[in-house]
Amino acid sequence: MDKREKYLKYIPTAGRDIPLLSYFGTFCLLFDAKKFIKTGIQKWPNNIFKIPALLEWVVVVAHPTLRYELHRAPETVLSSALALEKSLQAEYTIGQNIITDPYHVPIIRSELTKALPQLVPMMHEEVVEALNEYIPLEDDWTCVSKTFEIMAQVICRASNRAFVGRPLCRDPDYVDLNVQFTVDVVQTAAILGAVPRILRPLVNSLVSNIPKRMQRAKAHLAPVIQARRKEREEKEDQVDKTADVLTWLMDEAKGKEASDLLLTTRMLTINFAAIHTSSTTLMHAFYNLVAYPEYIQALREEVEEVANEEGWTKAGLDKMHKVDSFIKESQRLHPVGGLSLQRVAISDYTFSDGTTVPQGTTLTVAVQHAHLNGTVYENPTTFDGFRFLKMKERETKKFDLVSTSGDSLSFGYGRHACPGRYFATCELKLILAHLLVTYDIKFENDGVRPADTWVSLGGLLSCVPNANAKVLFRRRILQ
Repeated sequence: MDKREKYLKYIPTAGRDIPLLSYFGTFCLLFDAKKFIKTGIQKWPNNIFKIPALLEWVVVVAHPTLRYELHRAPETVLSSALALEKSLQAEYTIGQNIITDPYHVPIIRSELTKALPQLVPMMHEEVVEALNEYIPLEDDWTCVSKTFEIMAQVICRASNRAFVGRPLCRDPDYVDLNVQFTVDVVQTAAILGAVPRILRPLVNSLVSNIPKRMQRAKAHLAPVIQARRKEREEKEDQVDKTADVLTWLMDEAKGKEASDLLLTTRMLTINFAAIHTSSTTLMHAFYNLVAYPEYIQALREEVEEVANEEGWTKAGLDKMHKVDSFIKESQRLHPVGGLSLQRVAISDYTFSDGTTVPQGTTLTVAVQHAHLNGTVYENPTTFDGFRFLKMKERETKKFDLVSTSGDSLSFGYGRHACPGRYFATCELKLILAHLLVTYDIKFENDGVRPADTWVSLGGLLSCVPNANAKVLFRRRILQ
């Protein structure tokens, strides 16, 4: 037994340690991941345990003190970048340069956030146009069976209004390829993560649609990039730069990163991050809105009051505290990812409880163990749409949607928290608020929220909203 096996042997297992049975446990994890994690938490709520992935053991850190140690460990010891590279199989999906040279991250964190007051009115215009197109206003109830797909397209259009502007953000092919790229990355990463490293180049060549998507995206973006370059060359310092992500990328890209293809890849990656997380979060909040209609009137009153005072602006969105709380509560009970704070050990790492995790091991935190903490959240398994509004009123700690903590991990935590969460929060509130004041909504089977599916794909535990639930829409009837 080598040192690695020795260290892992002393970490308890959710499932069986016996090789054949551990492989069976891996397949159980694929389709019943939530139960698998819950079992581990129930057995070792204040400890560390491991779960089987197809090619490795994944170590789950449960105790809050140990979670804090994981969060605080230096990148040179427990690496977030290496964990992201592994989970997304970056070499074959988004490209390793995205991980090794993440120059887009400060652009999203700083430039995009600072530009929100300018961008929000344009994003609202795009949300209205998109929803009018995808869900026309009708006086009679109309059944929509692909709500998830529609919301992903709305997210894509609103995001790209800020990323590349009009008319490209409305191009049906551009929207479709970005949504499909998101699916391709997740599926390809899951498949490649399940096969030995030596076989990945071959398997990737057989299963991946990503190269084709990149060429399609380049066909859309290259003319825009070249036109902006030409305008800069002709007008030099007199050019009035468009305030969007593509312009900021062009400003910062150096060397080969400034090529049309790599700028395209970077833009696709930003879209992947925006569409995957935001569309899933939006659907969970939307399903909760339909399932708990008792919140609708209070939410509508807030949206209408704020919109009348501030318009559809960043300042107005900041005052939609009830909408903010409703979305955050949906995130708490229906997190996009069931595992957070993923790290890979660069070297052997020993926690304060004496547990040593060997080099190369993937570590993570079970999100619902944090989100269902009864010492933090009263009646933690019960949906309370205004929970965080009430918590803000009686405590000084921030409980806004953008806030992160060891008990609220939907946007990550600390220095690796999602850099685009301020943008995403504005987008989510815009869409949900517009749906509230524009449509009456209900499930085809009144009041029954479709069950989520918890799946483990490529080392990522995902809480996936039902993609086939039928929702009825009609033009809102004013009381």
